[in-house]
Amino acid sequence: MNQTLIQEILEVVEQAAIASAKLTGLGQKDEADAAAVEAMRLRMGKIEMKGKIVIGEGERDEAPMLYIGEEVGSGNGPGVDFAVDPCEGTNLCANNQRGSMAVLAASDTGGLFNAPDFYMNKLAAPPAAKGKVDIRNSATENLKILSDCLGLSIDELTVVVMDRTRHKDLIKEIRGCGAKVQPISDGDVQAAIACGFAGTGTHCLMGIGAAPEGVISAAAMRALGGHFQGQLVYDPAIAQTSEWADYTKEGNIKRLNEMGIIDIDKIYEANELASGENVVFAGSGITDGLLFDGVKFERDCVRTSSLVISTLDSTARFTNTVHIKDGAKSISL
Repeated sequence: MNQTLIQEILEVVEQAAIASAKLTGLGQKDEADAAAVEAMRLRMGKIEMKGKIVIGEGERDEAPMLYIGEEVGSGNGPGVDFAVDPCEGTNLCANNQRGSMAVLAASDTGGLFNAPDFYMNKLAAPPAAKGKVDIRNSATENLKILSDCLGLSIDELTVVVMDRTRHKDLIKEIRGCGAKVQPISDGDVQAAIACGFAGTGTHCLMGIGAAPEGVISAAAMRALGGHFQGQLVYDPAIAQTSEWADYTKEGNIKRLNEMGIIDIDKIYEANELASGENVVFAGSGITDGLLFDGVKFERDCVRTSSLVISTLDSTARFTNTVHIKDGAKSISL
C-alpha cells in the first residue's frame, strides 16, 4: 500500500460512479449495478498489485466479476485485499435519490474481515464518543453518553436509521428520548461515515443493515478515529426481511459455523473488521449525498466528487475531478 496505489484506488471508484450515473433515474437498478461492476473491474485490472476481492458481488457462480476470491490487478506489486460495493444504493441510483455512491475499502493482505452475506447490527458515532458509547447499551443510554461527549442536548442529536419494519421500536425509543431520527431507505455506508465529521448534521447511526457494508464503514471510521461496532444478525425474526422468508435461525447458525464463525454473537470493533496495518476507504458520489455530490455530466467534461480516507498519512481527502472529454472546447469552473 502506497500513495500511488491510493490515487489509482480513487480512479477506480470514480470510473464506477460515472458508469452507474449514466443510468441514474431510469429505474434500472440491476443495469446500473452491472455498469459500475464492469467499470470498477476494468480499472482495477490496470493496477500494479496482487489484489483480491474478499467482499464483493457474491460467489463465483453468482457474479461474473468482482466475485469473492477473484484476483484483480496485474499480479505484480503489493498484496491488497478489497471490500467493494460498486453501486451502493442501487435503488437510490435507479430512482435518482440522494446517497448512492461507488465505494470500496482496501487493506494489506488479510486486513479485512471476510463478512458473510448476513445482516449486521451497527453503531457508528463521532471520534469524541469512541469507546464510550457501546452497542450493548440501549439507544437511550447511548444517546445520553453521546450528548455528554459532544456537549449537545439530546434534542439536538440526529440519528440515522434504516427505514425498516425491524426498527419500529428503535425509532420509537430514539424519538422518546427527544432526539431526531433521519430515516434512510438504503445506503448506510455514507451515513456511518458522516458521523465521523462534525458539521454534517449526522451524529449517530443505529440499527441493522448489510454486514459486508459494515466492513467498509468500519474501515473508514477506523481511519477517521471514529466509533464503529458491528454484531452479526442471524435470526430471521430479528432481521424481518422477505429475503430470509425461507431461512431459519438454526440454519443460519449452521451457515456461519461452516464459514468458520463460531462465536456468532461476537461484537466486532472497527479495528477487528479492518485490522490491516494500512487501511484505505474510497467513495465517489453517484447521486448527491451527505458527504459529496453525484456525477455531473456536462458538454465537454464529466465531474466527480469523491472522498479518500487513509491511515497511511492520516488524511481525509475530498476530491473534485474534471474528466475532460476528447475535443473539449470549453471547461467551466
